[in-house]
Amino acid sequence: MSLGKILAGFVVGTVQVVGRAFAQAYREAAAGKGGASAAANGAKNAATKARAGMTLEEAQKILNVEPTASYEEIMKSYENLFKINEKKAGGSFYLQSKVYRAKERLELEHPELFAQAPSPTDSPKGDASASSNDTAAADSTPEDKASK
Repeated sequence: MSLGKILAGFVVGTVQVVGRAFAQAYREAAAGKGGASAAANGAKNAATKARAGMTLEEAQKILNVEPTASYEEIMKSYENLFKINEKKAGGSFYLQSKVYRAKERLELEHPELFAQAPSPTDSPKGDASASSNDTAAADSTPEDKASK
């Protein structure tokens, strides 16, 4: 067999495979209900997941809340899990950050719940970022304080 025949056979076979795949994808898209809106919702969910780093379902599982949870339920669970996982209490910074990201994801998904909230804070009382100044002050010597 010559090189030309082999190449022609390869091209024809490739075109057939791609053509069948395209035809099948077109049939599936045409048969699907609301194909364009489903694709738009999928793109929106993917973009939101990219910002928050997790899906809505993951966030709900992490915080152990129902899809219909109120702001109070979400924050109660968040504050409890955040506090339990504090480094000072022997918790895991990784788990604490997952809890925080889960709350962020729910904020992205349900801004109306968090907009009505009474002055929400990024983290509950006693978190590591709020006490970093206290730690720095405790670690400084009297000479350092005098020079300030």
